[in-house]
Amino acid sequence: MVGLATGDDAGVYKIREDLALIQTIDFITPVVDDPFLFGQIAAANALSDVYAMGGDPLMAMNVVCFPACKLDMGVLRVILEGGLSKVKEAGALLVGGHSVDDLELKYGLSVTGVVHPRRVVTNAGARPGDLLFLTKPLGIGIVATAIKGGVAETLVAERVGGIMATLNREASLQMRERGVRACTDITGFGLVGHGLEMARASGVALEITLGGLPIIEEALDYASMGLIPGGAYRNRECYKRGVEFVRAPGELEIFLYDPQTSGGLLIALPSDKAQDFPWPCIGRVVEGEGRIRVV
Repeated sequence: MVGLATGDDAGVYKIREDLALIQTIDFITPVVDDPFLFGQIAAANALSDVYAMGGDPLMAMNVVCFPACKLDMGVLRVILEGGLSKVKEAGALLVGGHSVDDLELKYGLSVTGVVHPRRVVTNAGARPGDLLFLTKPLGIGIVATAIKGGVAETLVAERVGGIMATLNREASLQMRERGVRACTDITGFGLVGHGLEMARASGVALEITLGGLPIIEEALDYASMGLIPGGAYRNRECYKRGVEFVRAPGELEIFLYDPQTSGGLLIALPSDKAQDFPWPCIGRVVEGEGRIRVV
Protein backbone atom coordinates (compact mmCIF):
# COMPACT_ATOMS: atom_id res chain seq x y z
CA MET A 1 0.00 0.00 0.00
CA VAL A 2 2.87 2.39 0.73
CA GLY A 3 6.36 1.96 -0.71
CA LEU A 4 9.22 4.14 -1.86
CA ALA A 5 7.34 6.52 -4.18
CA THR A 6 6.53 9.38 -1.79
CA GLY A 7 9.38 9.08 0.73
CA ASP A 8 6.92 8.23 3.48
CA ASP A 9 7.87 7.33 7.04
CA ALA A 10 7.31 3.56 6.72
CA GLY A 11 6.18 0.84 4.35
CA VAL A 12 2.65 -0.54 4.59
CA TYR A 13 1.57 -3.99 3.35
CA LYS A 14 -2.06 -5.12 3.26
CA ILE A 15 -2.52 -8.58 4.78
CA ARG A 16 -6.30 -8.78 4.61
CA GLU A 17 -9.28 -6.45 4.29
CA ASP A 18 -9.10 -5.38 7.93
CA LEU A 19 -5.36 -5.56 8.58
CA ALA A 20 -2.19 -4.00 7.22
CA LEU A 21 1.38 -4.17 8.53
CA ILE A 22 3.62 -1.13 8.98
CA GLN A 23 7.37 -1.75 8.75
CA THR A 24 10.17 0.67 9.61
CA ILE A 25 13.70 0.85 11.01
CA ASP A 26 15.70 3.69 12.53
CA PHE A 27 18.85 3.95 14.62
CA ILE A 28 20.97 6.87 15.78
CA THR A 29 24.24 7.83 17.42
CA PRO A 30 24.14 9.19 20.99
CA VAL A 31 22.67 12.65 21.51
CA VAL A 32 22.88 12.65 25.32
CA ASP A 33 25.40 11.31 27.83
CA ASP A 34 22.96 9.21 29.91
CA PRO A 35 22.86 5.70 28.35
CA PHE A 36 19.35 4.90 29.65
CA LEU A 37 17.97 8.16 28.27
CA PHE A 38 19.78 7.57 24.97
CA GLY A 39 18.07 4.19 24.71
CA GLN A 40 14.71 5.80 25.37
CA ILE A 41 15.29 8.51 22.76
CA ALA A 42 16.45 6.07 20.09
CA ALA A 43 13.45 3.84 20.69
CA ALA A 44 10.96 6.72 20.68
CA ASN A 45 12.53 7.95 17.45
CA ALA A 46 12.01 4.58 15.75
CA LEU A 47 8.49 4.07 17.09
CA SER A 48 7.48 7.51 15.79
CA ASP A 49 7.34 6.28 12.18
CA VAL A 50 4.50 3.91 13.06
CA TYR A 51 2.58 6.68 14.84
CA ALA A 52 3.03 8.97 11.83
CA MET A 53 1.35 6.33 9.64
CA GLY A 54 -1.67 6.18 11.95
CA GLY A 55 -0.77 2.78 13.36
CA ASP A 56 0.05 1.06 16.62
CA PRO A 57 3.42 -0.63 17.30
CA LEU A 58 3.18 -4.40 17.61
CA MET A 59 6.75 -5.77 17.75
CA ALA A 60 10.26 -4.35 17.88
CA MET A 61 13.78 -5.69 17.40
CA ASN A 62 16.97 -4.07 18.66
CA VAL A 63 19.56 -2.84 16.16
CA VAL A 64 22.92 -2.27 17.87
CA CYS A 65 26.42 -1.22 16.85
CA PHE A 66 28.63 -1.24 19.93
CA PRO A 67 32.37 -0.56 20.41
CA ALA A 68 33.05 -3.44 22.79
CA CYS A 69 36.76 -2.63 22.84
CA LYS A 70 36.13 0.89 24.17
CA LEU A 71 32.99 0.72 26.32
CA ASP A 72 31.95 -1.56 29.16
CA MET A 73 29.21 -3.99 28.19
CA GLY A 74 27.24 -2.71 31.16
CA VAL A 75 26.67 0.49 29.17
CA LEU A 76 25.00 -1.55 26.45
CA ARG A 77 22.74 -3.22 29.00
CA VAL A 78 21.54 0.17 30.28
CA ILE A 79 20.92 1.44 26.72
CA LEU A 80 18.83 -1.63 25.94
CA GLU A 81 16.91 -1.22 29.19
CA GLY A 82 16.06 2.34 28.18
CA GLY A 83 14.85 1.19 24.79
CA LEU A 84 12.80 -1.61 26.33
CA SER A 85 11.07 0.86 28.64
CA LYS A 86 9.74 2.77 25.62
CA VAL A 87 8.73 -0.38 23.75
CA LYS A 88 6.69 -1.40 26.80
CA GLU A 89 5.20 2.10 27.11
CA ALA A 90 4.09 1.81 23.48
CA GLY A 91 2.33 -1.46 24.28
CA ALA A 92 4.59 -3.43 21.93
CA LEU A 93 6.76 -6.51 22.42
CA LEU A 94 10.54 -6.68 22.09
CA VAL A 95 11.19 -9.97 20.27
CA GLY A 96 14.95 -9.95 19.65
CA GLY A 97 17.49 -8.03 17.64
CA HIS A 98 21.01 -8.03 16.25
CA SER A 99 24.31 -6.49 17.29
CA VAL A 100 27.72 -5.98 15.71
CA ASP A 101 31.04 -4.78 17.09
CA ASP A 102 31.61 -1.33 15.60
CA LEU A 103 33.85 1.66 16.20
CA GLU A 104 30.89 3.99 16.78
CA LEU A 105 27.94 3.41 19.08
CA LYS A 106 24.56 3.27 17.37
CA TYR A 107 21.19 2.02 18.62
CA GLY A 108 17.64 1.86 17.41
CA LEU A 109 14.77 -0.44 16.52
CA SER A 110 13.19 -2.25 13.64
CA VAL A 111 9.46 -1.88 14.31
CA THR A 112 6.39 -3.66 13.00
CA GLY A 113 3.04 -1.96 13.51
CA VAL A 114 -0.56 -2.60 12.57
CA VAL A 115 -3.26 -0.41 11.05
CA HIS A 116 -6.61 -0.86 9.32
CA PRO A 117 -6.04 -0.49 5.56
CA ARG A 118 -8.69 2.23 5.31
CA ARG A 119 -7.06 4.21 8.13
CA VAL A 120 -3.50 4.38 6.85
CA VAL A 121 -2.13 7.93 7.17
CA THR A 122 0.50 9.04 4.64
CA ASN A 123 2.26 12.28 3.75
CA ALA A 124 0.24 12.50 0.51
CA GLY A 125 -3.23 13.46 1.72
CA ALA A 126 -2.94 17.16 2.61
CA ARG A 127 -5.56 19.41 0.98
CA PRO A 128 -5.84 23.22 0.64
CA GLY A 129 -7.56 24.64 3.69
CA ASP A 130 -6.11 22.10 6.11
CA LEU A 131 -4.35 23.47 9.19
CA LEU A 132 -0.82 22.37 10.09
CA PHE A 133 0.21 21.36 13.60
CA LEU A 134 3.61 20.49 15.08
CA THR A 135 3.71 18.37 18.22
CA LYS A 136 7.25 19.03 19.49
CA PRO A 137 9.31 22.24 19.52
CA LEU A 138 12.14 22.90 17.09
CA GLY A 139 15.77 23.36 18.10
CA ILE A 140 16.49 19.81 19.24
CA GLY A 141 19.50 19.51 16.91
CA ILE A 142 20.94 22.79 18.17
CA VAL A 143 20.54 21.77 21.81
CA ALA A 144 22.09 18.36 21.06
CA THR A 145 25.09 20.19 19.58
CA ALA A 146 25.35 22.27 22.76
CA ILE A 147 25.21 19.08 24.84
CA LYS A 148 28.01 17.50 22.82
CA GLY A 149 30.04 20.70 23.21
CA GLY A 150 29.58 20.70 26.98
CA VAL A 151 27.77 24.05 26.84
CA ALA A 152 24.19 23.07 27.62
CA GLU A 153 23.11 23.43 31.23
CA THR A 154 22.20 20.17 32.98
CA LEU A 155 18.55 21.13 33.46
CA VAL A 156 18.22 22.11 29.79
CA ALA A 157 19.81 18.85 28.67
CA GLU A 158 17.45 16.86 30.90
CA ARG A 159 14.36 18.75 29.74
CA VAL A 160 15.17 18.45 26.05
CA GLY A 161 16.14 14.81 26.56
CA GLY A 162 12.66 14.32 27.97
CA ILE A 163 11.14 15.95 24.88
CA MET A 164 13.08 13.59 22.62
CA ALA A 165 12.11 10.56 24.70
CA THR A 166 8.40 11.40 24.61
CA LEU A 167 6.37 9.08 22.41
CA ASN A 168 4.22 10.61 19.67
CA ARG A 169 1.47 8.16 20.62
CA GLU A 170 -1.00 10.62 22.13
CA ALA A 171 -0.73 13.00 19.17
CA SER A 172 -1.24 10.07 16.80
CA LEU A 173 -4.35 8.91 18.64
CA GLN A 174 -5.87 12.38 18.69
CA MET A 175 -5.16 13.13 15.04
CA ARG A 176 -6.86 9.89 14.04
CA GLU A 177 -9.95 10.79 16.05
CA ARG A 178 -10.15 14.11 14.17
CA GLY A 179 -9.86 12.71 10.65
CA VAL A 180 -6.22 13.53 9.91
CA ARG A 181 -5.49 14.11 6.23
CA ALA A 182 -1.69 13.75 6.20
CA CYS A 183 1.18 13.33 8.64
CA THR A 184 4.94 12.92 8.77
CA ASP A 185 7.40 12.95 11.65
CA ILE A 186 10.09 15.63 11.70
CA THR A 187 13.55 14.13 12.04
CA GLY A 188 16.89 14.51 10.26
CA PHE A 189 15.74 16.56 7.27
CA GLY A 190 14.20 19.22 9.51
CA LEU A 191 10.80 20.88 9.25
CA VAL A 192 11.42 22.13 5.71
CA GLY A 193 12.80 18.83 4.37
CA HIS A 194 9.96 16.70 5.67
CA GLY A 195 7.41 19.44 4.95
CA LEU A 196 8.50 19.56 1.32
CA GLU A 197 8.04 15.79 1.10
CA MET A 198 4.45 16.26 2.28
CA ALA A 199 3.84 19.16 -0.10
CA ARG A 200 5.22 17.29 -3.11
CA ALA A 201 3.46 14.02 -2.31
CA SER A 202 0.16 15.86 -1.79
CA GLY A 203 0.49 18.21 -4.78
CA VAL A 204 0.03 21.30 -2.59
CA ALA A 205 2.03 24.06 -0.93
CA LEU A 206 2.54 24.60 2.79
CA GLU A 207 2.32 28.09 4.28
CA ILE A 208 4.24 28.23 7.54
CA THR A 209 3.88 31.08 10.00
CA LEU A 210 7.37 31.83 11.24
CA GLY A 211 6.17 33.55 14.40
CA GLY A 212 3.98 30.57 15.27
CA LEU A 213 6.77 28.01 15.39
CA PRO A 214 7.35 26.40 18.80
CA ILE A 215 11.06 26.77 19.54
CA ILE A 216 13.10 25.64 22.54
CA GLU A 217 14.00 28.94 24.18
CA GLU A 218 17.59 28.04 25.07
CA ALA A 219 18.22 26.92 21.49
CA LEU A 220 17.96 30.56 20.42
CA ASP A 221 20.90 31.41 22.68
CA TYR A 222 22.92 28.41 21.54
CA ALA A 223 22.30 29.25 17.89
CA SER A 224 23.49 32.82 18.47
CA MET A 225 26.71 31.30 19.85
CA GLY A 226 27.21 29.35 16.62
CA LEU A 227 26.27 25.96 18.09
CA ILE A 228 24.48 24.81 14.96
CA PRO A 229 24.80 21.24 13.65
CA GLY A 230 26.34 20.70 10.24
CA GLY A 231 23.16 18.91 9.20
CA ALA A 232 21.23 22.19 9.43
CA TYR A 233 23.49 23.80 6.83
CA ARG A 234 23.30 20.73 4.60
CA ASN A 235 19.51 20.75 4.85
CA ARG A 236 19.39 24.43 3.93
CA GLU A 237 21.62 23.88 0.90
CA CYS A 238 19.50 20.95 -0.22
CA TYR A 239 16.01 22.39 0.32
CA LYS A 240 16.29 26.18 0.06
CA ARG A 241 15.12 26.22 -3.58
CA GLY A 242 11.76 24.91 -2.44
CA VAL A 243 11.25 27.67 0.14
CA GLU A 244 9.89 31.18 -0.42
CA PHE A 245 10.22 33.79 2.33
CA VAL A 246 7.63 36.56 2.33
CA ARG A 247 9.84 38.50 4.73
CA ALA A 248 13.40 38.14 5.98
CA PRO A 249 13.45 35.28 8.51
CA GLY A 250 16.44 36.53 10.49
CA GLU A 251 17.76 34.27 13.24
CA LEU A 252 14.79 31.92 13.01
CA GLU A 253 15.66 30.66 9.53
CA ILE A 254 18.08 27.99 10.74
CA PHE A 255 15.34 26.42 12.90
CA LEU A 256 13.42 25.53 9.75
CA TYR A 257 16.37 23.36 8.69
CA ASP A 258 17.54 22.13 12.10
CA PRO A 259 17.74 18.30 12.07
CA GLN A 260 15.54 16.90 14.81
CA THR A 261 16.19 13.68 16.70
CA SER A 262 12.87 12.12 17.72
CA GLY A 263 11.02 15.28 16.73
CA GLY A 264 7.31 15.90 16.58
CA LEU A 265 4.62 15.02 14.08
CA LEU A 266 3.67 17.48 11.35
CA ILE A 267 -0.08 16.98 11.04
CA ALA A 268 -2.55 18.29 8.45
CA LEU A 269 -6.09 18.45 9.85
CA PRO A 270 -9.31 19.65 8.20
CA SER A 271 -9.97 23.12 9.60
CA ASP A 272 -13.45 22.18 10.85
CA LYS A 273 -11.98 19.37 12.96
CA ALA A 274 -8.94 21.17 14.31
CA GLN A 275 -10.62 23.20 17.07
CA ASP A 276 -8.89 22.77 20.43
CA PHE A 277 -6.24 20.43 19.02
CA PRO A 278 -3.71 20.65 21.88
CA TRP A 279 -0.56 21.40 19.87
CA PRO A 280 0.65 24.59 18.15
CA CYS A 281 -0.84 25.47 14.77
CA ILE A 282 2.10 26.53 12.58
CA GLY A 283 0.37 27.26 9.28
CA ARG A 284 -1.96 25.91 6.65
CA VAL A 285 -2.10 24.02 3.39
CA VAL A 286 -2.66 26.19 0.29
CA GLU A 287 -2.89 25.81 -3.45
CA GLY A 288 0.48 25.22 -5.06
CA GLU A 289 2.85 22.56 -6.22
CA GLY A 290 5.40 21.11 -3.83
CA ARG A 291 6.68 24.30 -2.17
CA ILE A 292 6.83 25.96 1.24
CA ARG A 293 6.03 29.62 1.77
CA VAL A 294 7.17 31.17 5.05
CA VAL A 295 5.15 34.17 6.21
